[in-house]
Amino acid sequence: MKRLVIATRRSRLALWQAEHVRARLQALHPGLAVELLPMTTSGDELVDRRLDQAGGKGLFVKELETAMTDGRADLAVHSMKDVPAELPAGFTLAAISAREDPRDAFVSNRFAALAEMPAGAVLGTSSLRRSAQVKERHPALELRLLRGNVETRIAKLDRGEYDAIVLAVAGLVRLGLADRIRGRLSVEESLPSPGQGALGIECLAARADLVRTLQVLGDAPTARCVRAERAVSRALGGSCALPLGAYAVISDGRLRLSALVASADGRRVVRVQTDGTDPEAVGAAAAQALRDQGAEAILQSLQ
Repeated sequence: MKRLVIATRRSRLALWQAEHVRARLQALHPGLAVELLPMTTSGDELVDRRLDQAGGKGLFVKELETAMTDGRADLAVHSMKDVPAELPAGFTLAAISAREDPRDAFVSNRFAALAEMPAGAVLGTSSLRRSAQVKERHPALELRLLRGNVETRIAKLDRGEYDAIVLAVAGLVRLGLADRIRGRLSVEESLPSPGQGALGIECLAARADLVRTLQVLGDAPTARCVRAERAVSRALGGSCALPLGAYAVISDGRLRLSALVASADGRRVVRVQTDGTDPEAVGAAAAQALRDQGAEAILQSLQ
């Protein structure tokens, strides 16, 4: 291969991610020309509704996949937390890269921590997972929808539309905005989304030569963890309408997975932990344990 084209969203974070993959490819394959195909996705145009109300995570990847199908692009780079639990037929994740900090970030110009926010203070997030976990511990706060890319969300905070917002640490670090983080929420306080902090590189499954080329960009431990986390989401229906967190680590060669399902108002939260060696089995066991402990009633209430 002499030339590859990466389909990417136009946001500054997405472009950073695509540029990062381009640089790694060119370092590994001197002489390889790698170009970017910036695109606007349906998810990027969504400004006034929650993602789950408009069609789900696929809104961020559909146009990129179409570009690969049409031959305009060879691969796409995604934030793994934005990738649906089930890929469309004919596509594969050739690589999952080493993970950045997976935690959520508390960002505020007024307060140093969530615990400092008084009753009625306004916290912005677009994530049901984040809002449910915040409501569980801080029910007196007012949660408001926050849409847009990272810079747009921070600009809304700076205009005083919110007292604080919650974003992914990874995105802020990658954009050089780590100084905006007032606090990094522990995974016990805010369990991350499946795949949060990792990048996924997608291509057509039939492109065996390309899959081999891209596989070297992957990080095996991260991939094991993310596969386990995504298996929880897939087993529970894979919907972004479900406030679900899942985060795995590797200890002594074994996967240790924490997962939760919550009602949207944060009044019912079910937490489990599972461990094992096979990512799919560990994820499936966590999903079953969640159901056994009452997650089924939460799932039904959200339908």
